[in-house]
Amino acid sequence: MGNILWVASYPKSGNTWVRAFLENYIQNTEQGIDINTMHKISTAESAAHRFQAHLQDGRQTTDLSLEEICALRPTVQADIAMQAQGTTFVKTHNYLGTYKEYPLHNSSVTSGSIYIVRNPLDVTVSMANYFGYSIDETIAYMAEEMTGTPNEPENVPQVITSWSMHVSSWTQDPEDAKLVLRYEDILDNPKKVFRKIESFLGLKKDPNRLKNAIKHSSFAQLKAQESKRGFVEKHENAKYFFRQGSKNQWRQVLSDEQVAKIIEHHGEQMARFKYLPGK
Repeated sequence: MGNILWVASYPKSGNTWVRAFLENYIQNTEQGIDINTMHKISTAESAAHRFQAHLQDGRQTTDLSLEEICALRPTVQADIAMQAQGTTFVKTHNYLGTYKEYPLHNSSVTSGSIYIVRNPLDVTVSMANYFGYSIDETIAYMAEEMTGTPNEPENVPQVITSWSMHVSSWTQDPEDAKLVLRYEDILDNPKKVFRKIESFLGLKKDPNRLKNAIKHSSFAQLKAQESKRGFVEKHENAKYFFRQGSKNQWRQVLSDEQVAKIIEHHGEQMARFKYLPGK
């Protein structure tokens, strides 16, 4: 039986970028991986077809309540681990906790996690663009204690919570089996950060393999692939999945009042990760 290594993040924080690196590193092909097959090799925890396998009497996952979905989660995750050869990388946007006493991540089949955190000022801009929300709607969404994604035919709902609660849940307790990365550090020094992943996974240093994986998972390459072939994980409201992939976009977009509101909601966690402006 295999095990799950979670690739976790709040939405629009670099989860897909890190998975693209992992896929490229593991497959190590000359031309790089096709981003549209990533979901076949690694998987998303919320993929509805995995839950559908446990339903009878013609019921669809969209007929289930959030509580019923969460009750199924440990079994679905055990299935994922059972089908894996060794470690499998599983994407999650769920916060690290429970819903109605049901754990959102099955600890008995978990070997560890990689968590990516991104400045919420930039997450606000990215999410607003991606989901077609206004900036103020996005700020409100990111501050809600109990928020999540809808129940859709392709994906079951995820329990996201507020940005602060999400970040805190995954990063508050340091463990050997947990690697926390800042999105901005990946932008500034991909070699250093992705080398951390290589080391965290217990892999031997392989400079050429690392260089190749970084090249094929660069934002420019991912964006070029999406332009040419589209991307299966793109939300229907979004023009693109890979938009800018930069930092400090918020300086051109957010008003002083909006920045102040985000800091009011998330100042404690922003301070932990050096995201407060001027710090």
